Amino acid sequence: MFHTDLMCKSNANFKRLTGVSRAVFEQMLDAYTKTKREFGRPSKLSYSDQLLLSLMYWREHRTLFHIGQTYKISESYACKIVHAVENALIRNTRFHLPGRKSLLSLPPAKIRLDATETPIQRPQKNKSGSIAVKRSATR
Repeated sequence: MFHTDLMCKSNANFKRLTGVSRAVFEQMLDAYTKTKREFGRPSKLSYSDQLLLSLMYWREHRTLFHIGQTYKISESYACKIVHAVENALIRNTRFHLPGRKSLLSLPPAKIRLDATETPIQRPQKNKSGSIAVKRSATR
């Protein structure tokens, strides 16, 4: 599905399909286009389609081969697009997740675990499952 097809959807369906609201999608698109440099051969896909391709990969967990077939590009080019979008969003402060040290400074959360034992039926060892070999063959 291309970005032009998605624009005619309602806000609720847009969020269901992409995982983000239209406002967040526009912020992501703005962050991606600001970091993208124009050099080399022009891309077959617009910036919005590249972002949508990445969101499809992250949300649906489809393989890059299948996504590439949807957009009529190769698997390696789809991978290149996903990495470029990831790196652009990581560099932007609006979409940057906190680091490990900041997470360690948070107060510890209380967690409850259900540690009840449940019996598991294991296979029984018997002689019918093994192969009989003559003694002379093992020497």
